[in-house]
Amino acid sequence: MPRTRYRRRDVTFRARWLGSEEASQLLEFALALPLLAVLVVGIFDFGGAFNLKRQLSNAARDGARVGATLPMSDLTSPAIPFSVVTVFSAVDAYLLRSQINDCGLGSATLVPAGGTYSWTATASSGCPGAGLTLTIDRAYMFNPNGVDVISTHVSLSYPYQWRFNSVIQLLVPGAAYGGTIQVAGEAIMPNME
Repeated sequence: MPRTRYRRRDVTFRARWLGSEEASQLLEFALALPLLAVLVVGIFDFGGAFNLKRQLSNAARDGARVGATLPMSDLTSPAIPFSVVTVFSAVDAYLLRSQINDCGLGSATLVPAGGTYSWTATASSGCPGAGLTLTIDRAYMFNPNGVDVISTHVSLSYPYQWRFNSVIQLLVPGAAYGGTIQVAGEAIMPNME
């Protein structure tokens, strides 16, 4: 008989505890925790994408600044001009200094892109998606105030892998959010020559 008495006490205790304030707080926490985790990972993910865009813009600005100080006299040569190679090297060096995977950009080749003064390099070694694309236009026509200014235009397109997908699948198995997007950065600097 003592066993039934303990069982009755145990059931009574559980019934009282489940109706208590502590139990409701524990239940609220258990329901809110997954949503909070999704929110926090989303904030970090969007922050990472925004930071990457800022760094790409800085790399493009560094390359455009270098290109704007170089003479344009070498642009008519049949080989890849020294000024374009210098801009290419400046962008790659900035990416490496910022500890951004350059996707093998240092070993990529520059190819003419649509115009006489525009070159593109594509690299995808160790990067998700389409990889990194660098475009350098040494005779970009910029029209800030109705006056054409010959400028150096550098643009970068870089893959960003969302981490949000791995967290949302914990809440909704089989959900497919995120993936890889291309984050872009660009800069235009008037040529000094």
